[in-house]
Amino acid sequence: MRLSTETMIARLRETGDGDTLGGRIWRARDAANLSMKDLADQLGVRCETVAAWERDRAEPRTNRLFMLAGVLGVTPAWLIAGIGRAPDDDAAVASREALREQLDLIKKLHAQTGEAIAALEAELDRIQQTIRSKG
Repeated sequence: MRLSTETMIARLRETGDGDTLGGRIWRARDAANLSMKDLADQLGVRCETVAAWERDRAEPRTNRLFMLAGVLGVTPAWLIAGIGRAPDDDAAVASREALREQLDLIKKLHAQTGEAIAALEAELDRIQQTIRSKG
């Protein structure tokens, strides 16, 4: 059985939350406890762009929409049509804390990598000086 486009749109509206894309972006940003500037910085866009999205004056391109969903911890389907689970504050806080822990770990690993690089460079310099002195 094939459904008409009108039937599919009607079914999507029944399952959606009745909000607009901009409204869902705002709700998800609020639940993630992000300022408009924080969100814009994470996505590499201007604050005015995020404001236009939230006011339904513009829509994000597909690649930005997927980035937006990832940053906000929601699915693209929820952002687009309100289908699926809406963000809740507890999940956003837990997700943000987990990301902070991962970021801290990466920073520590980065520092260790820098130390290892410096040690290797010093060893190479030592070897090079030894070779020069023998030559």
